[in-house]
Amino acid sequence: MDCPVCKNAVITLELAGVEIDHCVDCGGIWLDAGELELLLGNSQLAEKLLNSFKIESQSAEKLRKCPICLKKMQKIIVGESTPKLLIDKCTHGLWFDKGELKDIFDRAELDENHKVQKLLADIFGRQQNP
Repeated sequence: MDCPVCKNAVITLELAGVEIDHCVDCGGIWLDAGELELLLGNSQLAEKLLNSFKIESQSAEKLRKCPICLKKMQKIIVGESTPKLLIDKCTHGLWFDKGELKDIFDRAELDENHKVQKLLADIFGRQQNP
């Protein structure tokens, strides 16, 4: 699979038993449909997050192609915080630019114990503040 941003091949990593696709060049992360729920380990939290998504039809950001079906993905606003956090969504999954996945968990306060942030820090070797 190729990165929807820089078009380089992505690598598959395992994060808490969930396979994620990561671009080592731009730092983006692809989660297949359903993997966000597995990563959270709580279907109610995942549903809360997914229900917060709103389609952004006025974005100036270029639409990216899904790495699975190659159709243009939708720009999605996550939550209500400022500045706006936009991610890319297709029926096949979600694309997070570098740092956006951590940003979502920080803003949404879905992960009280910072499990996901700690896992991201472990897998990518960066210090993440709880």
